[in-house]
Amino acid sequence: MEYHYKDKYSSEFSIVDVSETELDINSFSQNCYKIVWAKGDEVTFDVDGYLVSLKKDQLLFVSPLNKLDLQVAHKEVVVYSFNREFYCIRDHDAEVSCNGFLFLGSAKPIIVDLTEKEKKSFILLYDFFVEEFEEKDHIHGEMLLVLLKRLLIKSVRIARKLLPKQDMPDSKLDIIRKFNLLVETHFREKHKVSEYAELLNISPKSLSNTFLRYYNKPPLKLISERVCLEAERLIRYSDKSVSEIAYMLGFSETSHFSKFFKKHTGHSPREYKAIGIIE
Repeated sequence: MEYHYKDKYSSEFSIVDVSETELDINSFSQNCYKIVWAKGDEVTFDVDGYLVSLKKDQLLFVSPLNKLDLQVAHKEVVVYSFNREFYCIRDHDAEVSCNGFLFLGSAKPIIVDLTEKEKKSFILLYDFFVEEFEEKDHIHGEMLLVLLKRLLIKSVRIARKLLPKQDMPDSKLDIIRKFNLLVETHFREKHKVSEYAELLNISPKSLSNTFLRYYNKPPLKLISERVCLEAERLIRYSDKSVSEIAYMLGFSETSHFSKFFKKHTGHSPREYKAIGIIE
C-alpha cells in the first residue's frame, strides 16, 4: 500500500508498506528525510555505498544528505518519507529534539531496536496514519503532521537508550546534538575541538568532559570519523585526485591527509581506492 500527501506549497509526506507492493526508493524525492521500519522482515540495502542489514523490529533514520538505495518487494517493510516543506526538523527542533540526534546529516545513520511493547505502539500509530489518509478533509495535512511529530518523539525516546548514559540531562544532550550539527556543517574546514567549543560558547575542556561523562567517545574522534567518512565516499565515488580531496577536506598538504587517512583506515587513499574497485 502507498499513501502520498502533497499540497500547493510543495509539502510532501508518504508512507509505503512494501508488504503488498514493490518499492524503488530512487523514485522518491531525494530531498526527503526517511524512516525505514523493518516491521516483519529483515532487509538489506545500500546507504552511502555501504551495505546495511536492517533486522526485524529495527528502525533506520536517514537525512536528505544520505544516499539511500532501497529496492524491495513484498516484504513487511514500511518507509516514512517527508520533506522540509512538510516538517522542518531544524526550524522546529524544540518540538521533537531529533535534529543532530536521529538525523545526523550525511554521517552514518543510526539504527534502533523496538521492544515488543514499542512495536505494538508503532503498529497502532501506523494504523492512525492509514486512517487519516482515508479521511482527506481540509485538516488532513495538519493531522498527518501531528502524527509525524508523535512518531519522531517516540523515536527519540527509544534512541536515547543507545546513549552510554541514559540518564543524560537534556542540557547535555543538547550540547551533543549541537556539536553533531556543527561538525556536519564545518568538518571540511574545522578539525579541532577548540574550534567547535568556541562555536558552542563553552571551553574545550567542558566540551571534552561532557563527551567523556555521557558519550564515552571524545569529540575529536567524532570529528575525525566524519572527515574520514567523507574521504572514503569521495575516494570511492568521485573522480577527484587525492590532492583535490585533501584540499576539499581542509588539509594544507596531501601528505598530511594521506597520513590521517591511513591512521584511521589502515590503507593509503590509493590502496583504499584499489580495494573499492576490487570489491
